[in-house]
Amino acid sequence: MLIPGTAHAAPTIYNPFTAYPVTDTWEGHLRRGSLGGIDYGMGVGTALPACGAGTVQNIPYNGTGGHTVTIHHGDGYRSQYMHLSQFSLPDGASVGAGTVVGRSGGAAGAPGSGSSTGPHLHWHMIDPSGTRISPLVYIAQNPGQQSRQVFEAPSFNGWQALPISGSAGAVTGSAVATIGVSTTKIVYTLDGGRIFEAASNAGWRNLWTGVSGAQGTALAALHFNGTKLVYSVTGGYVHETASNTGWRNLNSGVRGSTAAVLAVRNNKYIYAA
Repeated sequence: MLIPGTAHAAPTIYNPFTAYPVTDTWEGHLRRGSLGGIDYGMGVGTALPACGAGTVQNIPYNGTGGHTVTIHHGDGYRSQYMHLSQFSLPDGASVGAGTVVGRSGGAAGAPGSGSSTGPHLHWHMIDPSGTRISPLVYIAQNPGQQSRQVFEAPSFNGWQALPISGSAGAVTGSAVATIGVSTTKIVYTLDGGRIFEAASNAGWRNLWTGVSGAQGTALAALHFNGTKLVYSVTGGYVHETASNTGWRNLNSGVRGSTAAVLAVRNNKYIYAA
C-alpha cells in the first residue's frame, strides 16, 4: 500500500548571481565528495541578495562552510550561502527576494571562510526531506511565476536598460507597475506574494507595503488626487490599496486575474480579465 507524502508548495526562487562566473559546478562538488553546491567567483564583501522570500538564520563558523546564512522559504525549502565575511540581518528577519542578507568571503584563513581556499560564494538549496538540491535545477523545474531583476530603460539614454538596485539589494518581482509623483519615479513589484514599493528619490530602497497579492498575477498602479493606489489580485478578485489608509487592502468586488487602471477627470476605472 502506498501512503501519499506531504505535499509541499514550490517557493519562488531566482538566481541573483548571474553576473558572476561559476567557478565550480554541482557535479564538480559531487565528484570531490561534497553533498553538492555551486560556487560563484566574487570579491570579498560582495552584497548577497536573497534568492527568494523567507526568514533568515545566521550560522557562524558552520564547519567547513564557515559563516552560513540559511533562508527558510517556508513549505520545507531552504537556501544556504556559505563562506560569508559578514552577516547583514539578525536571526528571524523577514526578507523579500533581492534583500541583502550578507557579504561574500572565502579568503583562505579569514574568519568565517571555513575550508575555502579563495574568495567565492557557495550556494545550495535543501528540499523538505533534508536533501541538498541544485538551485539551478530547481529554478529550471519551477519556471513559472519567477521573480526577475527589474530594469529601467530611459529614452534619453537610447533605451539602455539598467538594473534598479538600492542599498537593500536588487528590486525584483514577477509583476511590475509604475507611477510618477512630481519628479519621483515609483515602482511597485509583486515578489514572493508580497507587494513592495521602491522610489527613485530614496535610492530605490525596496520596502514592503504590508500588502500581499497572488504570485503570478498582474499589478496596476495609479496616482490619484495626491494618493498612491495599487491594484492586485487576491482570491480571484481585484483589490485596491491606498497609501493614505496605511495600505489597507480592500476588495473592489471586480473579478479577474489581471488588472489595469485609468483615471479620467475625477473617476477611477478598473479593467480586469
